[in-house]
Amino acid sequence: METVDQTFEEYPPFLRIHNDGTIERLVGTQTVPPSPLSDAGISSKDVVISPNVSARLYIPHSALSSTKKLPTLVYFHGGGFIIESPFSPHYHPYQDSLAAKAGVIIVSVNYRLAPEHRLPTSYDDSWEAIKWTVGLSDEWLRDHADLDRLFFAGDSAGGNIVHQMAMRTSPSEIRLRGVVLVHPFFWGPNLSDTEKEQIGFVDMVWRLVSPDVGIMQSHWVNWEAERATPLTKLGCQRVMLCVAELDFLNKKGKEYYEALKESGWEGMVELVETEGEDHVFHLFKPDCEKARVFMEQVASFLNQG
Repeated sequence: METVDQTFEEYPPFLRIHNDGTIERLVGTQTVPPSPLSDAGISSKDVVISPNVSARLYIPHSALSSTKKLPTLVYFHGGGFIIESPFSPHYHPYQDSLAAKAGVIIVSVNYRLAPEHRLPTSYDDSWEAIKWTVGLSDEWLRDHADLDRLFFAGDSAGGNIVHQMAMRTSPSEIRLRGVVLVHPFFWGPNLSDTEKEQIGFVDMVWRLVSPDVGIMQSHWVNWEAERATPLTKLGCQRVMLCVAELDFLNKKGKEYYEALKESGWEGMVELVETEGEDHVFHLFKPDCEKARVFMEQVASFLNQG
């Protein structure tokens, strides 16, 4: 009698791991193509950075026929390190709109995902994409990127990646102007009641991402962990830390903001809180008024100074 493959581990709502080791992602797998010219006036294309890393590039179409140099943003998507990509129906429209609103070049990074590729793979892939960007490895970058106005941004797990990349950045090598951390994934002790309600979910995700180190002890999500590098090493001049009022990660985001202010880091940090909204609301409700206001805030940050 033929044996039917049975799922032996489920991680709702993200994925199943079958008993033959096959990973079945339940969400975050849909893709949309790039556009030579979008309704917002943006050209986008996909590029291969290395055998393991790719990206989708965005540029205002009008810039292609000029010599104007533009601020350059390297963006890291969210999805708990286990789902999503720059090519998804959530991220592609957002990047297209942000490139148009801010007038910037965007390099939206497609890094490898857990559990097939556990941390620090996502960090290493993201760093590879940064080096590729500052190496001006594409004609759009060579002709139009202003690396004196270089920014990193990301949401959720991508916000965590932004922090890690800024900590790796040396101002003597990369002139990082600023970073935008949107609803970043940080964790650690002194949990609020709201955070305690999410312990099961967070632990489930973490077992997929980094099973060898407990989340409370991981310097990747807890900047106060024993191996963590002091926040004074953050390699940029400005930080925009964004939280949403109803997001269970709200408290940890605000704690990061306060810790950075008190660390002795010499840059400028601002806190942006969106009232009445939840985690990455701007991706799921891009046409709402608060998402519009939030995009204007991010665009303004990318064009300051």
